Amino acid sequence: MRVLLVEDDEPVAESLRRGLIRYGFEVDWVTTGAAALAHSAPYDVVLLDLGLPDTDGLDVCKALRARGDVPIIVISARSDETDRVVGLELGADDYVSKPFGVREVIARIRAVMRRAQPRAALEASGPDSYGTRLTIDRKAARVRLDGEEIPLAPKEYDLLSFLTEEPGALMSREQIMEAVWDANWFGPTKTLDVHVAALRRKLAGAITIEAVRGVGFRLEITEATTAEGTSPS
Repeated sequence: MRVLLVEDDEPVAESLRRGLIRYGFEVDWVTTGAAALAHSAPYDVVLLDLGLPDTDGLDVCKALRARGDVPIIVISARSDETDRVVGLELGADDYVSKPFGVREVIARIRAVMRRAQPRAALEASGPDSYGTRLTIDRKAARVRLDGEEIPLAPKEYDLLSFLTEEPGALMSREQIMEAVWDANWFGPTKTLDVHVAALRRKLAGAITIEAVRGVGFRLEITEATTAEGTSPS
């Protein structure tokens, strides 16, 4: 996935660029609004700072949105609610306030890409395999363990789908709640623990979901083993 990063603050941009590359993203970095609007190479999502040296980032957001429907995530030190509202009204898909962590930005990218992913792309893709036992068919929203379909509640499926996007990564409760329930969820986060427990029970032996106290959860794929405890050849 290719990201167009529009950010004039070099330390912030370099840190974010390195983090995105570490997680498999390709990054094109420009430092001005003019360079962003002149950028001709294809990209899948835009990370747009509002405090650019040559123009207001909101104007760049409006111009980019007029060109097409590529997801735009505003990243800005402006935390005023007015800027958030104006940015979203001009076509931004999400808004992240500085300071932020790379994991938060990646979670936001994945969330907006899920919402924007064309149906044709889903239809063209087949089931995803995780280890030797678990498959997830995102087109049909079906999960199979050892070839047998496992019935999951809608949010159990959404939670599994999200956590398997990056096995081994630690996801905070906030990231998970926003991605699976949405940013406007005001209910108890205890519901997350209930759904995690259900996945552990239904997919025992294929995955483990580790709880990291005070932070969130980490999903790991469990490989099938032989009676001697070694992975089958």
